Amino acid sequence: MAAPRVLAIVLAGGEGKRLMPLTMDRAKPAVTFGGIYRLIDFALSNIVNSGYLRIVALTQYKSHSLNRHISTTWRMSTLLGNYVTPVPAQQRRGKNWFLGSADAIYQSLNLIDDERPDVVVIVGADNIYRMDFSQMVQQHMDSGLPLTVAGIRQPLEEADQFGVIQPDKHDPQRIGEFLEKPTDAVGIPDSPHEVLASMGNYVFDTAALVDAVTNDAADSSSSHDMGGSIVPRFVEAGLAGLYDFTFNDVPGSTDRDRNYWRDVGTVDAYYDATLDLISVNPVFNLYNDLWPLHTGYTGLAPAKFVHSEERRLGHALDSLISPGVIVSGGEVNHSVVSPFCRVNSWSTVHESVLFDGVEVGRNATVRKAILDKHVIVEPGAQVGMNEEHDRARGYWVTPGGVTVVPKGWVVRGD
Repeated sequence: MAAPRVLAIVLAGGEGKRLMPLTMDRAKPAVTFGGIYRLIDFALSNIVNSGYLRIVALTQYKSHSLNRHISTTWRMSTLLGNYVTPVPAQQRRGKNWFLGSADAIYQSLNLIDDERPDVVVIVGADNIYRMDFSQMVQQHMDSGLPLTVAGIRQPLEEADQFGVIQPDKHDPQRIGEFLEKPTDAVGIPDSPHEVLASMGNYVFDTAALVDAVTNDAADSSSSHDMGGSIVPRFVEAGLAGLYDFTFNDVPGSTDRDRNYWRDVGTVDAYYDATLDLISVNPVFNLYNDLWPLHTGYTGLAPAKFVHSEERRLGHALDSLISPGVIVSGGEVNHSVVSPFCRVNSWSTVHESVLFDGVEVGRNATVRKAILDKHVIVEPGAQVGMNEEHDRARGYWVTPGGVTVVPKGWVVRGD
């Protein structure tokens, strides 16, 4: 049987309120992660590595940097009709912007009409994971069901944070019940201490998707959300399949990083996931060249470390240092530093995340902080050393004690 014709749709319009101030000036999928990546690069890399090369990303909220990143980075050969293209909200079906993820699909049905795929793969744009979607598509085709939902195993005590999937009692590859953030969930049969949470990744037969979002658009009581509106209707009709992410086999994965999935929905979760990358044996492995993570930084000079005097030693320990960085007589320890940053003499950056173009002046100290793009830390200034002082200066301090300085701000040496 011939392989199905697949169109991939990435839902990339998220506002990301809980990631403020990192989303003050950009959409959540455009937030930097791991020095050189954007969050959307993980979803797009998974899709491309799965062999699906016709992709649209639906954008909406503060999408300029996201659109620019996709347009300049994700450039396919057009010889075979392959593409990755950002598609902003266009009010094609009325005077509203996207009212929810289902409405985003409905307002973009022209893309499906143009491509005429057999199945549509729909994924979110702001989680950290590796996944071979072709395995999910194959199960979907074999099942004969119009919808397949990906589920990931999560601790039972965290069930109230997710949309929870209860497998059918007679068929573990079919959804019996879908519960939105239940407080009384029960574990799955083969692992009573876990539940299956929806990953927000779906495979639809095209005709079923078009009918579903069209009918949903006519329902004024609907939330117009894929997980909250569309999926429950398929489940109630007994027409929803379940793909257990546990069985997804990504080339190059290890027992430690297999089935890793992280929702970086809060600044503390983002910070923890970022610093995990620099562990001696991180849970998420950036260095799997059999399932590469693609991004747009090319042509940059290598990172450089200068000055080797006893008290003026440019060096980095237990850190990720991106291309284009200059550590000039300063110290970087247990931190992630993005391109074009400069750390000057006698300064210290510790347990911190620096976005593109940050400059740390001489004798400055940065500790347990996230410095957004083009932040300047003046000579002798300190940030992350005193939470009350940081709040008084207008910086964000998370419940976990991480200080966040917004894009373009100046940390004064007062």
